Order: sequence, then C-alpha cells, then structure tokens
Amino acid sequence: MLIDSHCHLDFEDFEAERDAVVARARAAGVARMITISTRMERFSAISALAEAYDDVFCTVGVHPEYADEGAQATVAGLVELARHPKCVGIGETGLDYHYDRVPRAIAEVVFRTHIAAARQTGLPLVIHARDADADMAAILRDEMGKGPFKALLHCFTSSRMLAEAALSLGLSISFSGILTFKKSDELRDIARAVPMDRLLVETDAPFLAPVPHRGKRNEPAFVAETARALAEVKGVSPEKLAAETSANALRLFDKMPAPKQSGAEAA
Repeated sequence: MLIDSHCHLDFEDFEAERDAVVARARAAGVARMITISTRMERFSAISALAEAYDDVFCTVGVHPEYADEGAQATVAGLVELARHPKCVGIGETGLDYHYDRVPRAIAEVVFRTHIAAARQTGLPLVIHARDADADMAAILRDEMGKGPFKALLHCFTSSRMLAEAALSLGLSISFSGILTFKKSDELRDIARAVPMDRLLVETDAPFLAPVPHRGKRNEPAFVAETARALAEVKGVSPEKLAAETSANALRLFDKMPAPKQSGAEAA
C-alpha cells in the first residue's frame, strides 16, 4: 500500500481522464491520495472532487505564489472550511523566494495565518518552501514557541540545515520524483539521514514525474517509482518503505481513515 501525500487532481491536466488516473493509481497500490489546495476559491471544487472518490482527500489553503490573493485566508475562514469531512490538512502554504511573485512580508503574514489555523484545528500544515531556508526555519521556530502544531515539508528540495531544523521541531518530510533525478545526489544524502518515522512520499502531480516517466505529465500511480528510489536510498525493501511511509502519512493526517485491508493483508 502506498499513499500519495500531495497531488493536484483538480488541475485541468487531469480533467479529460480523471477517473482513469484514479483507477491507475489504485492499480499501482495507491490506497490514498491527498489533493492539495492552492487557492481558497477553489475549495468547493477540490472538496467535491474528494467527495467523488472514496480514496481521495483534500486540504484547504493558499499557495505562497497566490498569497496576495488570499483575502479569504483568515484563521476563521480556514478553520470553517477545514470542517469538511474529507479535508485533512491546512495548506499548501509557505514561502517561495524562487519566483518571488508576492511581497515577502505578505507571504509571511499569510503563512503565519495558516500556522494558526493548523494549531487551532489540529490538522497538519502542508508547507511549500523554496529558496527561503533561513526565513522558513526562523518562522517555524518562532511559531512552534507559541504552541505546537503538526507540519510536513512537502516536495523537499531544500538544504540539510532546513531538514535538520524541521526534524528538531517534530516535522515530517516528504520526497517527490525529484529524488529519482540523476543530479539529485545531495537530496538523496539528506533523505538517507531522515528518520524512517518522519518520511512520506508524494508526486506533486501533474508536476515532477519521476524517472522513468520524467518529462511526462505526472500522476499518483507514479508515486511507486519515488517510493522505490527512496527504499534504495534507505537500504530497505520497497514493501517496507511503502508500509512505513503509509503508516507515517496516516499518523500525520490522522483525520484520514486508514483503508480497509483484505483478509490476506490483515493476516
């Protein structure tokens, strides 16, 4: 069993064949998919999509690239939408200094708003961090000092410093198809040092398809390739890696029910 902890099934890339994409994921052993919010105004569509499939869940939040559009991103607004039975997390939110499209002060305020909502709801925060390691670490330390919250650094491509800072605060780390890329040796070294009980896997579909699908549209079924690469990095079997990362995802996203096991699996 695998869990794709971060995908974007609501994106138009999947519109023509969403049922087939979900079916292929199931055939690949993906028992849970979390489709991630990037804009508040899209939540009704995202939650409807989650309602349409038993194994798809969702989050609510504003991506940092759209933080200046986040007039609805109040703590109260996030908390209210998070009551939806299939909403299992807050985000994605964070800091993106790569594109730097939004004034950094605004992005920080919106990020801290999401943290407050995560703290209030008890749902995990899904964090996007790109080229903002020092500020991200400082904000996380500051906010954790105000009260604990659960969080996940998704699609990790940052420095060892940020990984260590996040782990010291109790956060989890998720790896995407980038882990499989030929030039990702440094990222694989970081993944090797992450404790097994803090690891998750994801696709970030439709982006970042892993080898051997690199250059194609990504989809949740391909999380199996990332999991296989991560198993090799950790020196464990793919089956053990799948079991560990799935258990970690269910523990972190604890509003999401565990899939029912067949009699053979339960035995």
